[in-house]
Amino acid sequence: MTVYIVIMILRAINMYVQADLTQLALDLTIGLSAQDRFERLLAVVRRRVNCDAAALLVFKDQQFVPLAIDGLFTEVLGRRFKISEHPRLEAIARAGDVVRFPSDSQLPDPYDGLIPNHSDNLQVHACIGLPLIAHDRLIGALTIDGFNPQQFDSFSDSELRVISALAAASLNTALLMQKLESQVVEVSSDTEVLNRHASQQEIIGQSTEIQSLKQQISAVANTDLSVLITGETGVGKELVAAAIHNQSTRADKPLIYLNCAALPESVAESELFGHVKGAFTGAISHRQGKFELANNGTLFLDEIGELPLSLQAKLLRVLQFGELQRVGSDKSLKVNTRIITATNRILHQEATEGRFRFDLYHRLSVFPIHVPPLRERGRDIVLLTGFFWNAVRRSWGSPM
Repeated sequence: MTVYIVIMILRAINMYVQADLTQLALDLTIGLSAQDRFERLLAVVRRRVNCDAAALLVFKDQQFVPLAIDGLFTEVLGRRFKISEHPRLEAIARAGDVVRFPSDSQLPDPYDGLIPNHSDNLQVHACIGLPLIAHDRLIGALTIDGFNPQQFDSFSDSELRVISALAAASLNTALLMQKLESQVVEVSSDTEVLNRHASQQEIIGQSTEIQSLKQQISAVANTDLSVLITGETGVGKELVAAAIHNQSTRADKPLIYLNCAALPESVAESELFGHVKGAFTGAISHRQGKFELANNGTLFLDEIGELPLSLQAKLLRVLQFGELQRVGSDKSLKVNTRIITATNRILHQEATEGRFRFDLYHRLSVFPIHVPPLRERGRDIVLLTGFFWNAVRRSWGSPM
């Protein structure tokens, strides 16, 4: 009788294990959002291996970026882990197979101080890293931690490889669906462009408002529609413009930036359309304007509401006919430039009160995008805290 009970228990355990793995496989086929898929994956992993903390990370630009976490502080989602700064993650990235770190490993854990109720470094604990491979390429990692040094001894490498394979399939599916790409901006040597490192170009956040914003960016990026980005000062309108350009078919061409609020009216026309030698005092040579420099690429006009009325008609002509004239020239030049504009003003009201042309407003706002302020997406504050702390730590040269 006792043997029979033991056999039944073992069968029940095996069915429970298979059910978990089956759920992982089924999640690949149903219409979940990427974030739901990631969170369900971690829930299954944590239940399956009974770990105290787990994280799913995507690998890009020689760093791991957290996509979902369980048992870690929320701020981890805002951090970026360069493998050159984190020996354990580097070992996982290079292994190509299950990595079991010795419980007393001297390699610092990337999550030290980031596990609730464990502010000190985890000197002795169980730690497993699963590299996630798709088409012979590293796309991410799954990390599993337990406070008991022997916590994962009962799990075979074969069993962990099954979890790793399903996690890799789940991540690869999400990457293909969302076409996640590094946000790198083309740099030009002779003009002002958006010139920041890709990690600083990220739009950080998982709130409903940010998810909606990203969906709008994806919807309009691969078109040539004019985009008007609205929002308060400091909400990240420039990041939205960069994201639209980087996800467009023009991503390999320049993204040219011009702040209309910083332009004296006397030079604004030259900055936009260029000039020929002798057009005015100080014009000692021919000069291309921002429209020409952005030809076949994107021109981002920030603070468009500050553009003088005298120039708005000329800007409208370029948008209508794709032609411009340099200051001092009677020759027309054809340009193929996509326009993205941004303002913290309410342009419709400005037009109603005569401070902005209605016809230009309608040309610029074919696809309006509003960027919500941080106070309307409070759950993103913790993620941003982690992101900026990571940036400050690096600038100070601090190891942790």
